[in-house]
Amino acid sequence: MNEDLEHIAREIRFRLIRLSHEAQSAHLAGALSCVDILVALYWRILRIDPADPLAPSRDRLVFSKGHAVAALYAILAKKGFFPEQNLARYNQHGAGYPEQPCPGLTPGVEWATGSLGHGLGVGLGMALASKIQKNPHSTFVVMSDGECQEGSVWEASMLAPRLDISPLTVIVDFNGWQATGRSREIMQMEPLAEKWSNFGWDACEIDGHSMPEILAALQSPRDHRPRAIIARTTKGKGASFIEDDNNWHYRSPSAEEVEKAAKELGMA
Repeated sequence: MNEDLEHIAREIRFRLIRLSHEAQSAHLAGALSCVDILVALYWRILRIDPADPLAPSRDRLVFSKGHAVAALYAILAKKGFFPEQNLARYNQHGAGYPEQPCPGLTPGVEWATGSLGHGLGVGLGMALASKIQKNPHSTFVVMSDGECQEGSVWEASMLAPRLDISPLTVIVDFNGWQATGRSREIMQMEPLAEKWSNFGWDACEIDGHSMPEILAALQSPRDHRPRAIIARTTKGKGASFIEDDNNWHYRSPSAEEVEKAAKELGMA
């Protein structure tokens, strides 16, 4: 079962590398780091129906690290929210698949993100609405580590336990980088899991590329507290020449690099 998910993740990674080349788009490395998290969520966790993407009972996923939205688009296409050939329109003006996500424009996208630090507040609002309306859906927020430097994140993180918002899960894609350098060199990030725990969350740290660890963290029994999962990842995961190289924050691959990635990912 996990082998199937890992194969899907490799397919998605290659699709992203090819897509970045075709669209000449940036933020490829940050998209590659969160693929395993998204595959686990969309194939094993989320209660969703691609044929009815606005069903009131659906689980919500707020993709807060909106700069990496190509990863979300590739996942949604693979799940059948829209035809996979539509990905060819990514990053084209007026085509419905912009570099920053927008709800009401792309099926399956819940919220406009990319202005970092707001996704958790929005997810908290969705989870609170679920509690008030007695509509038992769960809410998930996928964030970046750099976002955790925003004050708005910690305002929301303090409020969630106070409101007993338990069907709320945050997954931090901790790839260790942001645009201008290592996250730890820009702000004091560590110990991140302990910080969430001290704010009243059920917090843990995992290998963000280990499908068993991701699923165990998402599926383990929970108490009344919201859950925070710190997923340690590698920026650019899947292509050796992209991994942990922050020059790829803005680069797009050449045709030759696409071919090299295809061989490394077993897609040649």
